[in-house]
Amino acid sequence: MTNSLYQKIYAVTCQIPAGQVSTYGQIAAIVGEKCTAREVGYAMAALQDKHTLTPWHRVINAKGQISQRGGAGAVLQQQLLEREGVVFDEKATVDFEAVGWRGPDKAWLEAHGDNPAPPLGAGRKSSQLPLF
Repeated sequence: MTNSLYQKIYAVTCQIPAGQVSTYGQIAAIVGEKCTAREVGYAMAALQDKHTLTPWHRVINAKGQISQRGGAGAVLQQQLLEREGVVFDEKATVDFEAVGWRGPDKAWLEAHGDNPAPPLGAGRKSSQLPLF
């Protein structure tokens, strides 16, 4: 089951365009099937080769920050996002209004049987923005 769930998580993650970010919770809500933000985190961590085609670096926490997990992974993640034009403020937080992904398009959702992305809300900074 986990392998199948991870494949769905990766398929959704691959829909996030360069220069945009999603949260673990938003990915879980799109996948559905009782998927949790924690499981999305485990799926991202399971990617052994961080140079994979799955854009793992575009998935951050609901605070708009990169989850610290030790090692150089967080530094690499921020560097990759900055190369795509994602801007971090002085608290290492992104503005979801500016760079938050709105979810896959309707045709993709229909083809894959997934759920629409939760709404992001307007005019709010990441620290105020619940994505699930």
